[in-house]
Amino acid sequence: MDVWVQIVVSGLTLGALYAISTVGLSLVYGSMNMLNMAHGGILVIGGYTAFAASQWFGAPAIVSIVLAMAAGGLVGLLIFVVTAAPLLGSKNFETNIFIATIGVGAVLENSVLKVFGPYVKPQPVAFPGVLMLSGVAVPYQNVAILVVAMAMMAGVAALLQGTRTGRAIRATSQNRDAAQLMGVHVQKVYAQVLTLSGALAAISGVMISSLTSLSPTMGGDPMLKAFIICVVAGLGNTYGAAAAAIAIGFLEAGAQYAFGVRYGFASLLLLVIVVLIWRPSGLFGKSRIVRL
Repeated sequence: MDVWVQIVVSGLTLGALYAISTVGLSLVYGSMNMLNMAHGGILVIGGYTAFAASQWFGAPAIVSIVLAMAAGGLVGLLIFVVTAAPLLGSKNFETNIFIATIGVGAVLENSVLKVFGPYVKPQPVAFPGVLMLSGVAVPYQNVAILVVAMAMMAGVAALLQGTRTGRAIRATSQNRDAAQLMGVHVQKVYAQVLTLSGALAAISGVMISSLTSLSPTMGGDPMLKAFIICVVAGLGNTYGAAAAAIAIGFLEAGAQYAFGVRYGFASLLLLVIVVLIWRPSGLFGKSRIVRL
């Protein structure tokens, strides 16, 4: 029983971490047909912003998280203004923005390296203490991650389904030209989507670094896993990405217990191969999607 509780707790924690990061990446692709390779760099910015707010200025944990989200959202908006907007009308937008955001991600990581140095640092934004559950000590940090992730997912769902902005995002995702004819300001929608994605990536960086540590290159592994989850769910399917993230969190936790920690990531790669053979468009994707 103790083992099952540990697997469930670990699976929920991993799934919650993956969901926050993956939804932002999927939202951008679904709306703009843009694979944002700077997503990992924004995650790093979020983690270090929370570190600076807490360590240098003594800000409480909640304030540090809010500041990290603001910094991530600002970086996302700057990516749109400086990189995405000038390339939107280009012939090969998908390829061009893919390459451009790789460069942006490198700039973000090297900027953090210059300011904070190359050494690994502990994340001071954390929630100490444990909760006893069926004889198993569950850290409050895991509970906090789950609560924050669920709140973020509920917020994104409410935004997409119950607000004018959300309807504009969904309309633009389905057909940009039709949305423009109905009066939707597409450029504004793209800016909002990248800002929201940046805020989600930033809070993901805070949560991940609270379990591991801070380093300028910490965004690479979470972004790779977020991309894997997007492929499994179907690129651009936001709700499917959230569901797939939770399921993959349980899969990785189970694989780590059964076969060892080093086989956790290998199990994800195996899953991608199986899904692409069985359903090339992803578990929740459509076989034919009209894009930009």
